[in-house]
Amino acid sequence: MKTEKVITHIVNWLKAYADNVNIKGFVIGVSGGIDSAVTSTLCAKTGLDLLCVEMPIHQSENQETRAANHIKWLMKKFGNVYRQPVDLTPVFDNLIAALPPIANEEERFMALANTRARLRMTTLYYFAALKGYLVAGTGNKVEDFGVGFYTKYGDGGVDLSPIADLLKSEVYGIAKALGINQEIVLAPPTDGLWGDDRTDEDQIGASYPELEWAMQKNDEGMTVDDFTGREKQVFAIFKKLNTANQHKMLPIPICEIPEVLK
Repeated sequence: MKTEKVITHIVNWLKAYADNVNIKGFVIGVSGGIDSAVTSTLCAKTGLDLLCVEMPIHQSENQETRAANHIKWLMKKFGNVYRQPVDLTPVFDNLIAALPPIANEEERFMALANTRARLRMTTLYYFAALKGYLVAGTGNKVEDFGVGFYTKYGDGGVDLSPIADLLKSEVYGIAKALGINQEIVLAPPTDGLWGDDRTDEDQIGASYPELEWAMQKNDEGMTVDDFTGREKQVFAIFKKLNTANQHKMLPIPICEIPEVLK
């Protein structure tokens, strides 16, 4: 990958898109992870306003620290970056209190994890409406179009996706070129939806390099029967998630009314 040229291309694309729709800046949720760090830096490089929003919900301290340090680094490097902390923990807790309890606590726990992401999306769009900004997404190609590892109408609810055509390994290459803080580069990827340190690999059962390999083999038309051992296991994980999460990747189904019924 021609990293520096890719950076320039994305920055120019962001600026051109904003100019074409007469928008003066971007808003992004900064989590302390590699994807939001890279995306926010690319947005900052456009010279347009960038509002970085921190939205902890029972977040682990190291995630909050990484996010805060990254925003400080951005503000020192770019004069167009602004910080907005919003503590969503009491909002989340009040919502839990208002919802009826269910017998299956494991199912409730999963539903509430996705609710965290949707509260954050709502917060980002509040500031986007207030400031006249676009919400920049932070999903990469493997998450968005490989395994669908994101929350529908949560972190998947954005106006534009600057890094959605980059594999995770390519995001790390961009991060190195941009000089992203090493504490972020070295941190295991996590979606931050659980209030603990569980990683994406813990949840998925495969690493991003493994998923990139499986995505490539899937594009080549290979099947699970073409592999053995760990490769077979990883490919099966990829296919299972890719199939189950097609509803996130495809357009919303529309019930089309036949002309004869109109």
